[in-house]
Amino acid sequence: MSNQRGQARKNYLKWSLPVLLFATLTSYAQNHAVHTTVEKTVDGSYTFMRDGQPYYVRGGGGIDHIGDVARFGGNSIRTWSTDDAQEILDEALKHGVTVMLGLWVQHERHGFDYDNSDRVKSQFDAFSQVIDAFKDHPALLAWSVGNEVDLNYSNMNVWYAVEDIAAMIHQKDPHHPVTTITAGLDSTEVFLIKQRCPSLDFYGINTYSDLDKLPSQIERFGWTGPYMITEWGPNGHWEVARTAWGAPKEQSSGSKALSYSRRYQDKIWAERRTCLGSYAFLWGQKQETTPTWYGLYTEMDKPTETLWAVGQVWQGKSPSEACASAPISIKSVGNDTPRLVAGTKVAIPYEATVADRVKKSKFWYEILPESTDIKSGGDAENRPPSIAYKALRSLNAGTHDNESISFRVPSKPGAYRIFVYLEAEGFVAFGNMPFFVELRKANDRPGRSVELAKLPLNAVAP
Repeated sequence: MSNQRGQARKNYLKWSLPVLLFATLTSYAQNHAVHTTVEKTVDGSYTFMRDGQPYYVRGGGGIDHIGDVARFGGNSIRTWSTDDAQEILDEALKHGVTVMLGLWVQHERHGFDYDNSDRVKSQFDAFSQVIDAFKDHPALLAWSVGNEVDLNYSNMNVWYAVEDIAAMIHQKDPHHPVTTITAGLDSTEVFLIKQRCPSLDFYGINTYSDLDKLPSQIERFGWTGPYMITEWGPNGHWEVARTAWGAPKEQSSGSKALSYSRRYQDKIWAERRTCLGSYAFLWGQKQETTPTWYGLYTEMDKPTETLWAVGQVWQGKSPSEACASAPISIKSVGNDTPRLVAGTKVAIPYEATVADRVKKSKFWYEILPESTDIKSGGDAENRPPSIAYKALRSLNAGTHDNESISFRVPSKPGAYRIFVYLEAEGFVAFGNMPFFVELRKANDRPGRSVELAKLPLNAVAP
C-alpha cells in the first residue's frame, strides 16, 4: 500500500505541477498587456509594433472558429462589440491569435440621438468600464471605436463622440492603438475624421468591390497616414448586376475565391507600406441577402472553397496557385436568370472541378424563395425556409462543364434561387442561380421538360 501511495504521489506531482504552473503563468499573462503601437519607419512606411516586433495583420472578421485562423495562416480576429469579450480574448490567447476589440458605438439609423448629451454620456461611461475590464488582456491588439456609424447618418456630432471615447482609451490604456471604421471611403468623412478625431492612430475601412479603387483614392481623398481594411470580401450585394425582377446576382465560390485572392495580393499586401493589414469577411456564416453571400464557412460550419483561397494567399501563394490547389471548385451555376413555368421540369448547366487527389465528394442542391428580409449595414436577417433539398450523385475527379442538374419548378409564382453545393476534404464549394416562376399558360403541356439554353456563362467577374 505504501508503494502505491508513493507512486500515486509521484503521478500527482508529475501531472499537477505543470498544470499549476500553467495556471499561474496564464493568470499572470492575462493581467499583463502586450504593448502595441503604430510606428512610422525610417523609410516612411507604417507598421504595428507588438512587443517590439513588426506585426502585419492577416485577420478574419468574426468570432467563430478562432482556432482555424492560425491553421489557415492568419494571426488576428476582429469583433464588432464586447459581447462575450472575456471568452473571445481567452480563446484567441489559447490559439496565439490577437483581437481588435470593437466598441459598438450606437447608430443614428437605429434611433440614437447625438444631440442628446445624457445618452452620449451614458454610452461614454459604459465604454469607460469596458476599457478597464479588458485593457490588460495579452490577446488585445487594438480598439475599434464604432463600426460604420456613418451609414445613413446626418448628425456629424457622432465624430465628436468617437473622439471623446478614443481620447479616454488613450488615457486609460497606453498600450493599444485606437481606430474607427467607416462604410467605404469618402472624402468628406476623411476630412471630418482628421478634423474631429485627432486621437485615432489609424483609419479602418470596410470595402468590397470598391477595394479595387481604394489604393488610388485614399491619399487623393486626404488620408496620408496608416489605415487598415477592416472588412473585405466578395462583390457586395449592392454592387452587382440584377435580374429583371431585381434579384442581385451572387458570385459562385470559385469566382469569390479568385476575387478574394486577387484583392488580397494586389490591393492589400501590395499596399503594406501604409496598409497595416486586413480582416477578411466573414469568418463565420450569416444570412445576408443569401445564406452564402459573405460567409467563409457554411451553415454547417464547413470551410468554403473561398476560405481555402484566403488561407493560401495568406501563406504566400499567388491567386492562380491558391485557386488551382483547392480540392473542389464551382465556377458557375446556370447561364441565365430565367423565367420558368410552374410545375415543369428543367435542367440547368453547371461548371465544377474536382481535384485528382479527391477520392470522395458530395453533391446536392437546395431551393429557397428569394429573401425579402433585406436590411442594411449587416443587420440581422431571417433565412427563407427551404422548399426543396436533394442529394445528387457524387462527382468524379476532373472538370464538369457540360453537365446539368434537373429539378421540378415550384408551383407557386415568385422569385427563387437554386443553390448547388459540392463538398470534399472538408471544404464546400457553392453557387446559385436566381429564377422567377410564372403560372403555366393554357397551351403549355403539364410536366414539359425544358433544357435551359447553354448561353455564355454569366458568372460575376472577380
